[in-house]
Amino acid sequence: MKLIPNIITTLRFLGAACLLLCNPAGVAFWVIYGLCGLSDMLDGYLARKLHAESKTGFVLDSIADICFIACCAIRLLPIIYIPSWLWIWAGVIVVIKLFNQVLALIVCKGFCFPHTTANKLTGLLLFLSVPTVFWSIVPIAIVAGIATFAAIQEGLFISRCRSGRRCGIECPGRRFHL
Repeated sequence: MKLIPNIITTLRFLGAACLLLCNPAGVAFWVIYGLCGLSDMLDGYLARKLHAESKTGFVLDSIADICFIACCAIRLLPIIYIPSWLWIWAGVIVVIKLFNQVLALIVCKGFCFPHTTANKLTGLLLFLSVPTVFWSIVPIAIVAGIATFAAIQEGLFISRCRSGRRCGIECPGRRFHL
């Protein structure tokens, strides 16, 4: 029973890979997209309910999220229009996230993927807004604003770990509680 959340997370890797084989205008793409999003919500919920939370599951979930986002981007970015100002904004978010990981390597002696409320909200809203990009860029711009806040907040949480205070994130070798 305790392996079920990690199995669901691992299936998200398979689903993300399947997205690469699907036509983004087809039903199969969006069904798999929905199942991947559902798996992202379900694995964490089940891990908590089954008392199966683990460092492996935590990191596996974060990497599966990155793979899912990357596969969606590979298939969708060539067919949608994104204004240059939004590309620049996305670049700023990526720079902040990369800086956070460098900070985590220094402070936590490894990578940290804080599952803060703002990061979870960003993920949910991004998941829900991606299908709208064919009609409007406004939902993605709203998500970019929330993602910027989440990235800055993430860096602040990581920097607080230096003092050893409880900061609400999981770092390698340490467990912090909200």
